[in-house]
Amino acid sequence: MTTRDTAPAGTAAPLDLLPEVRSDRAHQLRATWVVTRRELLRLKQDKARMVTMLLQPVLFIFVMGTGLGSIVDTGGGTDFRTFLYPGVLATSVLFTAAFAGISLVWDREFGFLREMMVAPISRASIIWGKCLGGAIVATLQSLVLLALLGTVGIPYSPVLIVELIGCLFLGALLLTALGVLLSTRIKTIQAAMPISQLLIMPMMFLSGSLFPISGLPGWLAVLTHLNPLTYVVQPMRHFTLEHLSLTAAEQERLLPVITWFGWEVPVGVQLGAVAVITLGLVALAARIFRTTE
Repeated sequence: MTTRDTAPAGTAAPLDLLPEVRSDRAHQLRATWVVTRRELLRLKQDKARMVTMLLQPVLFIFVMGTGLGSIVDTGGGTDFRTFLYPGVLATSVLFTAAFAGISLVWDREFGFLREMMVAPISRASIIWGKCLGGAIVATLQSLVLLALLGTVGIPYSPVLIVELIGCLFLGALLLTALGVLLSTRIKTIQAAMPISQLLIMPMMFLSGSLFPISGLPGWLAVLTHLNPLTYVVQPMRHFTLEHLSLTAAEQERLLPVITWFGWEVPVGVQLGAVAVITLGLVALAARIFRTTE
């Protein structure tokens, strides 16, 4: 009889089982990486998607930003495109990440998901692989937009670029996890597209990415504060605009303080809240996915 058979229930694992535990953990990590790598290979094989996904943010910055710049009051001499840039950069991951999440529906319809589910890996590994792969792809696509910093009056800074990349990845992971969570219950591609659009568009418009969140009506301010994407957009705008010399009026107009019941929420807490929400979405998706056929 082995040590495993004689060990009483509820006791700590014997020492001879520890290599097996470590081996299983390494096996699950390899499985997660395989799923992640598949998402990266999709990007490599579909360069047209990268170009089309970048076209919309560029239009927002240079067409809409230039057009609205003459009528939007920034509270000083700051170009409206400068204000708009971090919001558009944050939402540039929105569609790519969300669609990467709901691609699980494609995998289900074309039979690839069934092949993954019969493999000797945990379903949580599949979920984490999809989320990490989608987040990396969305972040990589948005890196191209970082080259436009100087064109909108924002000085290039290695520290700023690292901060923005970190925020981009966190936002992309949040949105991919949301898409994956939806995919655990949506069975057809026809249903996935309108449902994803129903969530994506309100999240974009209610995040303050395209307009200042100061002075909003009460009901709109509440919706903005409930939107988790707000806590990606506003830190990115804070990191970007703090490199500029803003007047007091511009500071109040473009960088308003976010409060929870009168408490001023630090930028670190905002990003921490996004991380907690993301982990919750991934955990919920993994739990639902275990019962999905």
